[in-house]
Amino acid sequence: MSRVPCVGQSGAVTVELTRPVSRRLLGTETLLVLGLSLGQSAIYAVVSIIAKLTADGPLSKQTASLNTSASARPWLDLTYQLLGIVFALLPVLLAVHLLTRDPGDPARTLGLDARRPGQDVARGAGLAALIGLPGLALFWVAAHLGLNATLVPAALPDVWWTVPVLILAAVQNAVLEEVIVVGYLVTRLRQLQWRLAAIIAASALLRGSYHLYQGFGAFVGNAIMGVVFSLFYLRTRRVLPLIIAHTLLDVFAFVGYALLPREWFDWL
Repeated sequence: MSRVPCVGQSGAVTVELTRPVSRRLLGTETLLVLGLSLGQSAIYAVVSIIAKLTADGPLSKQTASLNTSASARPWLDLTYQLLGIVFALLPVLLAVHLLTRDPGDPARTLGLDARRPGQDVARGAGLAALIGLPGLALFWVAAHLGLNATLVPAALPDVWWTVPVLILAAVQNAVLEEVIVVGYLVTRLRQLQWRLAAIIAASALLRGSYHLYQGFGAFVGNAIMGVVFSLFYLRTRRVLPLIIAHTLLDVFAFVGYALLPREWFDWL
C-alpha cells in the first residue's frame, strides 16, 4: 500500500493511493465480469431450456435461432446488428482493463499479442479441425436422439451485408468467449488459488451452460471444447489461437448455413 503525506489544519495526514487486492475483491470482480457477460447468458440459457422442456412438444421439434433479424428494414437491421456486436465486446475491454492492475502487459498475459502470428494461426486451424469434426458428429447424434432443439445458425435476410455481418458475429463470439471464459477466468481463478482441475471444470461448465438453450447435446459438446481449450491455454498461455479456432468454427457454421443449400442442414 502506498501513502503520501498531506498537510491540513490539524497537521499531516496520510492519503491512500493504492490498496492491495484481496482474494475477496478478486472474487467479487470475477463474479461481476461474468454477471455482465457470459454468466448472464448462462442463466438465460438455463431458463430457456426449462421453457423448452416444459412447452408442448418434444425438444427436437423446437427451434433455437442464432443471428436473427432485428428489423424488417435492412439498413436499420444492419445498424442493430453492428451495435449488438460492438456492445457485446465491452465486457472484454472491461476484463482486459481490470487485468492492467496485475504486473505486466495484459495482452501478453492473455497471449493476445502478435509475437507468434504464424504459430497462432497454425494452432488455431488445428484446434478448429480437432474440435469441429468430432463436434459435428456429436451434434448429429444428439439431433437424432432428440437431445437438441432444431438449430438455425443464421436467420438474417438475404442482403448484401449478411455475410460480412455473420463473419463479424463469429469474430465477436470468439473474442468474447475465449477472452472471458478462458483467458480472464483461468487467470483470476489461479490467483484465487483454485486447483487446476476445478479451474478447468469451471471454465468448461460455464461454456457448456450458456449453450444450453440449444439443447443437451450442445451443452456436452461445448463443455468438452471448454476442457480442450482450457488445457491448451494452461499449457501455452496463448488465447489468440483459441480465438482463431473459434472464429473458423463459427464462420463455417454461420456463413455455410446462409450460403449453402438449406437441405444440407436438415439434420440440424
